[in-house]
Amino acid sequence: MAVPAPSRLQALHSSAASCVEVLAASAGPAFPYLRGWSFHFDAPDTHHPKVCVQTSTSAGLDQILPWLYYHKVVGVAHFLLFVEGKAAKPSVAGVLESIPGVKVVYRTKELEEQQARSRIWDETWLSGFFYKPCNYELFVKQSLNMEMAIVMARESGMDWIMHLDTDELLYPGGASEYSIRRLLADVPEDVDMVIFPNYESSVERDDIKDPFSEVSMFKKNYDHLPKDTYFGMYKEATRGNPNYFITYGNGKSAARIQDHLRPNGAHRWHNYAKSPNEIKLEEAAVLHYTYTKFSDLTSRRDRCGCKPTKEDVKRCFMLDFDRA
Repeated sequence: MAVPAPSRLQALHSSAASCVEVLAASAGPAFPYLRGWSFHFDAPDTHHPKVCVQTSTSAGLDQILPWLYYHKVVGVAHFLLFVEGKAAKPSVAGVLESIPGVKVVYRTKELEEQQARSRIWDETWLSGFFYKPCNYELFVKQSLNMEMAIVMARESGMDWIMHLDTDELLYPGGASEYSIRRLLADVPEDVDMVIFPNYESSVERDDIKDPFSEVSMFKKNYDHLPKDTYFGMYKEATRGNPNYFITYGNGKSAARIQDHLRPNGAHRWHNYAKSPNEIKLEEAAVLHYTYTKFSDLTSRRDRCGCKPTKEDVKRCFMLDFDRA
């Protein structure tokens, strides 16, 4: 039920210093702040598509930098970081802006005014999340940011776009190389969207400092499991939780950039003009490092400013685990 993370994740930390110029040492996890990254995945190449990853984040450099570096290694050409909180501070955003292929987008008054005119506010499928606090507000914000990212990615000449959080890593299983570009290059031309089933981390210790190198076990998504294994070991895998995964279980999708593309929540894309042709990958996955540190829970709570009452917690959070 649990699978080891790719050994390449651990190798990134030992190889980083020899590959790039070290800017400064991290005060937390032992991952350097980096510059001088010489990747050329945005160069013209008819055989390998250019991939853009978009995120909305308030994380610090200790989380964002290894996430960026890993995805650079697996072939992501362009990053659109919509930043708030800690991520928007000059000491953090300044470092991010210095990295080639990274575009930092701040939540300014102008951005909010532009997003207030979005056609997303007319979407009935999202209306249940409008004008609500905390997690609901974040979900709407993510959709608005994804909508803007489509235009920005297209202007940058990207071929594919994907929304990922900074606690998620793409695992290009099934490709002939350890490369997201190689994986998407092999997708038939008539396919508009590709679903990466998600795996959820199984944390084995309570003193994790650097999830990407220290967490190595994941629950496989049921899409990647024989049904008798999934149902036969369900009780053992859930350990008393009401759901198989603590958070989401429907994966994340990458979309081919084309006319009329739109977000369909934080996990999917759709198209205003047609029903997209979508496939699900049999080996590739999103590795979700879910609540690997206790501070992941407290920081989520602190961002919301909700009172510690059952009524307020229900108003702020969607998931039972978050509410607990």
